Amino acid sequence: MSETIDLLLFDLDGTLADTKEDLATAVNLTLRDFGVPEHPRERIYTFVGDGVRPLLARAFESRGARAFDEALAVFRRHYLEHLLDATRFYPGVEAVLAHFAGKKKGVVTNKPIEYTLKLIEGLGARERFDVIVGGNSTPHLKPHPAMIERALDAVGVTANRAVMIGDNVNDIVAARAAGVRSVAVGYGLGDPAVLRAANPDFFCERIEDVTDLFS
Repeated sequence: MSETIDLLLFDLDGTLADTKEDLATAVNLTLRDFGVPEHPRERIYTFVGDGVRPLLARAFESRGARAFDEALAVFRRHYLEHLLDATRFYPGVEAVLAHFAGKKKGVVTNKPIEYTLKLIEGLGARERFDVIVGGNSTPHLKPHPAMIERALDAVGVTANRAVMIGDNVNDIVAARAAGVRSVAVGYGLGDPAVLRAANPDFFCERIEDVTDLFS
């Protein structure tokens, strides 16, 4: 039997949108500008999920970046130019958003808000979400619960009437700390075995399966 909720919160990278190609492009263009060897794209995919600073820190690890703040600025320029080259919603996402048209919906992502808003607007989906919380919207990133708590406050929904849907252990841990239910999805950037081991309330192989969980 499905559970009743008032708010669905979605992670962005690896959950709503397949952003990995454009992130890898921006990271490697940044490395190239610094004269640092580029990474295979598949390796960069494993760096995603904790925000831009950890992403770049992992990319530059042991490769001699001299000025990390400068690298962030260079990455920003490249990513803003390329973030909609290949990025698209995962199959089924549009159908899920339409299915829950009568519910409040939000995005809670460690991706900085500047990139988040440009991406969502570029995909023509800004009006689909009642609240968007990005990586610099609060002092703490997921797995801290602050971002989820900010979203709950913004739309006036209590934790027991909300769910956090994501492809990263950070989403599960943040949801648990905030007192909301968690759904882990197995098609994104996270390792399904690791996600299951983190004990989410629900696990879905496809985003469409969320429609069977909640009414």
